[in-house]
Amino acid sequence: MITRFRRLPLRSRLALLTAAAVAVAVALAAGACWLVTKQQLSHQRDTTLTSQRVDDRSVQGLVQTCGTNPSGLPPAPGSYTIQVVTAGGLVCTTPGKAAIRVTEDDLAVATGRVDDVVLHDSRATDGQEMRVATYRSERLPNTAVSIAQPVSEIDKPLNALALVLVITAGVGVLGAATAGLWIARAALRPVDRLTGAVEHIARTEDLAVRIPVEGDDEIARLSSSFNSMTAALASSRDRQQQLIADAGHELRTPLTSLRTNIDLLVRSEETGRAIPPEDRKELLASVRAQMAELAALIGDLQELSRPDGPGASGPLQVVALHEAVERAVGRARLRAAGAGLSIDAEIDKWYVRAEPAALERAVVNLLDNAVKFSPPGGVIEVRLVKGELTVRDHGPGIPADELPHVFDRFWRSPTARSLPGSGLGLSIVAQTVQQAGGEVAVHAAEGGGAVACVRLPGAATEPPALT
Repeated sequence: MITRFRRLPLRSRLALLTAAAVAVAVALAAGACWLVTKQQLSHQRDTTLTSQRVDDRSVQGLVQTCGTNPSGLPPAPGSYTIQVVTAGGLVCTTPGKAAIRVTEDDLAVATGRVDDVVLHDSRATDGQEMRVATYRSERLPNTAVSIAQPVSEIDKPLNALALVLVITAGVGVLGAATAGLWIARAALRPVDRLTGAVEHIARTEDLAVRIPVEGDDEIARLSSSFNSMTAALASSRDRQQQLIADAGHELRTPLTSLRTNIDLLVRSEETGRAIPPEDRKELLASVRAQMAELAALIGDLQELSRPDGPGASGPLQVVALHEAVERAVGRARLRAAGAGLSIDAEIDKWYVRAEPAALERAVVNLLDNAVKFSPPGGVIEVRLVKGELTVRDHGPGIPADELPHVFDRFWRSPTARSLPGSGLGLSIVAQTVQQAGGEVAVHAAEGGGAVACVRLPGAATEPPALT
């Protein structure tokens, strides 16, 4: 049954649940109403029976004419039955009424063992269930008077009330089921739109679909979240397609040059015409450089292909940023020495949560950029103070209109396209810093050159709880 219920559409389940809830509520209310009414009618009947009294002369007349000439006695009013019981066992019933079975309670009242009015149920000779009130006659000794009324006198209105309640409950349940189905359809209309949008996206992969957001309830929040999700997916797909297109464009140049050089070497071997040693040496050096450029480009692409978000590049660890900067500065000094550059470093202790290898590579990329754009004999200034890392060069700087693009993938300034590089270095820096919860910016420096600033949350002492 439960499995079959779960297979029903959601709106049908809501309608059934609504109808079931209303049915339970109506049944409880109807049952309580019926029980209260029965209790009140029974109490009223018992009060009436116990308060009734028969004139002693009528009782005496009934006893005197019992079984002889009852025609002269008036019948009991309405549905009431009056019966006299004596201690000697004489039972007299009003004319036209069926005799009521005498119980021990009736005899106890007649003999004087019980002084109070006794209420009890009994049965008449015609089979009717009777409610009987028996009291002791004040003037006639050893005599009790029973006043009885058929139980059916209150059963009939109770049965009629039960029928009315059942009909009312049935109408209420049907109305509730109808209203529940209508409400479910109205409430689930936004869900239907959302379902249609999801099915459309699954069928067509069209991430431009948006669902109208109405109000601020849970359905509106769900629609808004869905719109945000599709927008993020569309943006991610666009970035992926742009990355593939840019990677293909960047790979084409070194591959073309590499193929040309290799073709020259192969043609020399096939034709037997030797290439001069100096030219051959230059060709091999060019091939080696182009292969190194391809390897670096592929490594950068692998770095950028990792998803964004904290911990996406690997588990975050407590990293001594000052140690990573010192290692990066040591590597950069080797390259700077060949270009006649010097590096002035001032590094304070700072601990952050990041992926160690990615963080060190980001710092190396910043220093490589500074070395690349610094003039011969220049000084590169590296500072790590209170969690802020700055790398400044004294090169030509970056024009103001180019600053918004420095972190774009494969973007290179027109003045720097003759220099080696793929345009991915600063993109990797930005991604790594963002994954560590920090900020990075590049701006022009006073007196010329450019300054790269990296701010990472952390502490000057290693936090014990994070080690």
